[in-house]
Formats: sequence, C-alpha cells, structure tokens
Amino acid sequence: MIEKYSCIVIDDEPLGIELITDFVNQIPFLELRKTFGKPVEAMSFLQDNPIDLVFSDIEMPKLTGLDLLETLAQQPIFIFITAHRHFAIDGFEKGAADYLIKPVRFDRFLKAVNRVKEQLDTLKKLKNSAVKTDRIFIKSESKFIRLMLKDIVYIEAQGNYLTIVTLNGTNQTLSTLKAMEEILHNSSFFRIHRAFIVNTDYIQSLNGNIVQLSNGKIIPIASNKKDLLYSLLGLH
Repeated sequence: MIEKYSCIVIDDEPLGIELITDFVNQIPFLELRKTFGKPVEAMSFLQDNPIDLVFSDIEMPKLTGLDLLETLAQQPIFIFITAHRHFAIDGFEKGAADYLIKPVRFDRFLKAVNRVKEQLDTLKKLKNSAVKTDRIFIKSESKFIRLMLKDIVYIEAQGNYLTIVTLNGTNQTLSTLKAMEEILHNSSFFRIHRAFIVNTDYIQSLNGNIVQLSNGKIIPIASNKKDLLYSLLGLH
C-alpha cells in the first residue's frame, strides 16, 4: 500500500485551486483533504487538523501565505505558489520547502512534491526506528553522520537544507525544521524562530527578543515563541 501524505490547497483564485487540485490528484502519495479560497479559514483548519503539506498562494487579501506560515505554532511543510520570484525568496527565508512560479508546470510541481516526499519519508523512518535518544543520524551528501544531541548548538533552515551547528563543526542535510522538531521533541531543543531551533543548554543570555548562544551566535525570538521560551527557562 502506498503511504499517503495529507495536503491542502490555498488560493484566492478558483482557477489556481483547480489547477493544483488536478495536479495533486495525479500524485499517488498525496491525499487532498481540503481547499480554501480564504487564508483565514485555512488558518483555523490548520490549528485543529494535522496536515503534512500545504500548497499556498502568497498574494492573497487580508492574510498572505507568508503571514499564514508565521501564525502557525505547529507548521506543516509549505510549498508556496507565486507570480513573483522576489516573494519566493521571502518564502525560503520563512522556512518554505519550495516555491512554484505561476503558471505552474506539472513537471516542476512533480519535482517539488518528490523532494518533500523524501523529507517526509525520512522523518517517518526516524520516528519509527529505535534511535537512541542521545544521538541522531543525518544524511549529508552520500553518507550518514552521527551527531550527539548534547553537541548540537543550533539548527538553521536554509532553503531545502538544514545547517546543523555543533561544538565540533557544521553539517548540512536535506530536511525541514518541522521534521527536525518532531525528532527532537521532549529534549532541550526549542524552535525559537521560523528559521531556527536552539539547544537551550547553550543559551548564554536573553535581551528582549534576542538570544545569544554560548558560541556568540545571535538569534531573534519570534513574537509567538517568546513567552513559552521564557517560561521553559523559568524566567516567568
């Protein structure tokens, strides 16, 4: 049986929804749960329903796709759809897995969803395997590398890749912060920002909406994460 991953489509233009819906229905491993013409309705749905993948237009009234991504505490993987490349760059900076330029071609759509499937498959394998809780293995280029959790200082999303900074160096792997967040739950790691997970053991100081880590790295705290972080650190 084919493993299916759930998805939704958000676009204020009916033709945009129709096109992506048609593309999704041609992909055996995707299951379309719902479509939305209003991003506010999609936000309400996502707050109560776990979804693996979101296809979202960026330019929409009242709430853009970029704004929607930032409002979600638990973020699915996002693939943005836009007519403007400069919006796509903003999407990458906010943690999107990929972007599709309108008019969307099926071959480009297929490339994007196959990349996401690889990330979701990897996450599932890691969650189902008997991985020791003090270490993880990441795939970097053609080999698997063992990283001890206690040595990881922070993790940064950069496009389709994660940069993992440890006490001993830096490694890159094809993945998302959402996937890594799932793997590192119930540990000292905290997603402090849309683009960063930090090891709270290495927080040196906090000043308003800024954290400085023991290696000197300065990272902003997302407004919707600040209260929880301060609470976790016993500062409230």
